Amino acid sequence: MKISRVTSAVLVLAVTILFGMLPAISMQARAAVKAPAAAPSSALVDINTATKDQLKALPGIGDAYSQKIIDGRPYAMKTQLKSKGILPAATYEKIASMIIAKQPAKVAK
Repeated sequence: MKISRVTSAVLVLAVTILFGMLPAISMQARAAVKAPAAAPSSALVDINTATKDQLKALPGIGDAYSQKIIDGRPYAMKTQLKSKGILPAATYEKIASMIIAKQPAKVAK
């Protein structure tokens, strides 16, 4: 079975393009799988004011942890969830980029 030169050239070109694109496709797939970067501040959940349902929407936070977070308020810093023993370190690391501990605005006298 003879393959014409044109068919052979097209086949070589197709394989070259395919293998040339595979690394780019692979890089895009890996980028999509990576954890999201820190959320914009407007999307952060304030642990001092969030409802139980808002807290439960965070990964690893269920009924018990959301209630512990609420019972431990107020927080000066979000790291207090870990230092006060409210959350285990592994759970805190999952949500650290998604939360904030805002302080109430001070009223000017």
